[in-house]
Amino acid sequence: MDGTFDHVMIRVEDLEESLDWYQTHLNYEEKGRWEADTFTNVFLGPEDVHEDGALLELTYNHDGRSYEIGDAWGHIAVRVPEDALQESYDQLMEEGVDDYRDPESCGNRYAFVKDPDGHEIEIVKRDHGAKWSIDHTMIRVEDADAALGYWTRKFEYTEQPSGRWEADTFSNYFVAPDDAPEEAMKLELTYNYDGREYTMGDGWGHVAVRVDDLDDAWETLLTREAPDYRDPASCDHNYAFTKDQDGHEVELVTRD
Repeated sequence: MDGTFDHVMIRVEDLEESLDWYQTHLNYEEKGRWEADTFTNVFLGPEDVHEDGALLELTYNHDGRSYEIGDAWGHIAVRVPEDALQESYDQLMEEGVDDYRDPESCGNRYAFVKDPDGHEIEIVKRDHGAKWSIDHTMIRVEDADAALGYWTRKFEYTEQPSGRWEADTFSNYFVAPDDAPEEAMKLELTYNYDGREYTMGDGWGHVAVRVDDLDDAWETLLTREAPDYRDPASCDHNYAFTKDQDGHEVELVTRD
């Protein structure tokens, strides 16, 4: 299986407000747009995003619906330079972003803010990648072994040893293609040891994996017993969808 993460999709209730927030505070620019009769998709990222870097997809449905965030999806994480966590957070505060979890409350290792719809955004220190580029997306899983098995068997991703964090009450595991550049997005699997279950909600949409050949990748996934959710034919051979063991949607896309 080939391919890095291409994008992560979230749903927003006010497209113009969300665009203004990401463009003002994270200096994102519009990379692409798809206008349909009932919805609009807008792809955003830093001006100098890496060619294998992930974008953020905002989906706006024209029917005025509202969304529930749920807790099966955790956050996206964006990068700032190693020595710029506090000043980057202070900049966001000066711009009017709500104070959610400041660096001091997180041991000066990271911080969190929220976008206008309540999606959590972690700010992490990295010595690679454009400022504010997406470092990882975190999802919560109910069975760590099953989750690791899904991504290693279905997609041939590898666990990133430097990213594993084992704590007394939870574990975090980071997975990505073995040959992905460090600027590419990783997936963080969070497993809590208390046996809790999660609500998917609909404020989050999916993560998308970029593949060279959509039909070949789809057949490989079916051979490896991935759920047959939305096959290429049902999506006009533009993309396809499967799901992980907990129901998080995974899109397959091709991109030139």
